[in-house]
Order: sequence, then C-alpha cells, then structure tokens
Amino acid sequence: QVRLVESGGGLVQAGGSLRLSCAASGRTIRFYNMAWFRQAAGKERDLAAAVSWNLGSTRYADSVKGRFTISRDNTQNTVYLQMSSLKPEDTAVYYCAAAPYDSDWPPRTNEYNSWGQGTQVTVSS
Repeated sequence: QVRLVESGGGLVQAGGSLRLSCAASGRTIRFYNMAWFRQAAGKERDLAAAVSWNLGSTRYADSVKGRFTISRDNTQNTVYLQMSSLKPEDTAVYYCAAAPYDSDWPPRTNEYNSWGQGTQVTVSS
C-alpha cells in the first residue's frame, strides 16, 4: 500500500477555484490508478475523478465534467485535482485513493486499497 496525504482544501465562494494535492509516500504511484472521491455530509462516498496508471486515461463524474481536471506527476509522486466554477453542491470531504495497476479500468471502489485522510472543501453561495 501507499501512504496518501491530501492538502489544498478550504473555504471558497461559488464560482471560485481550488487545487487539491495528494502527496504519496512509501511507494511510487507510477503503477497505481489514482482517484479523487468525495463525501458530502450524510451521503455516500462517490468517485469524482480518476486517472489511469499507464496511458493517463481519465474518468469523471457527470457532475464535475468540464469543471474538474485530475492530473498526476509521477516524478513528484503527487496527484492533483484542479477544481473550477465551484458550486455549493461541491462541498464535501475529498479523499485521494490508489488502486493497483492490475485493477479494472476504471477501478471498482473496493479495488482502491490506499486512502488518504481527506481534506474539507466548502463552497459558499
């Protein structure tokens, strides 16, 4: 497993932007599919965006398409989530997760075997 630490969350007004970072340690993320999940209060944890380990394929939830961009820098062992045009409904705890290279694409939720502690994103109206 790889250790993941998220940062970059905070309070932002609707229409604003934030960039989340996920710093990995312990293992290289080069052979991991990486993802950002989010969990709003009282709701289930859902996938926001994922990026594959090899060709850089991406997958986004319909609710964030065109507004969020996931990227990875294997040399820095870091994954990013650039969030723009934020809406109050984007308010949630955002979690970084890693699934091994031999998982499905996109990985099933139960294939992610490493999770960060989460970072809070709050979007005010």
